[in-house]
Amino acid sequence: MKNYFLFSFFMLIGSLVFGQSPVGTWKTIDDETGKEKSYVEIYEKDGKLYGKVAKILTKGKEDAKCDKCSGALKNKPIQGMVILYDLKKSGNEWTGGKILDPNSGKEYKATVKLNGKDKLDVRGYVGISLVGRTQTWVKVK
Repeated sequence: MKNYFLFSFFMLIGSLVFGQSPVGTWKTIDDETGKEKSYVEIYEKDGKLYGKVAKILTKGKEDAKCDKCSGALKNKPIQGMVILYDLKKSGNEWTGGKILDPNSGKEYKATVKLNGKDKLDVRGYVGISLVGRTQTWVKVK
């Protein structure tokens, strides 16, 4: 009985500690139209978070290219593109990274924070976090 209790306790603690990660696939929702736009796969590499466009959901834009991007990303396919990068864990959020808006080609500072277990608040901003906008992404099951 004692072993069962210890096993249950460690499983609960493990799920609380390891369940608090945005790693996985998230559905992006356009904050202006409310329509589904894409799936972004968030992964961890060398202690930092990254996110790449796994699938474009907007009809007719599946093969879209980043024509407004600059440098090496200019005219590259948006699907497969890393648009979220270099975020580091800071308390209960991930900060210090950048997010790329492939529609405008603009890059913003980024903060990511879990909002419950199935929602992710992704904030892009210029300068300070107060000057920006937040999208809520939904976990893909």
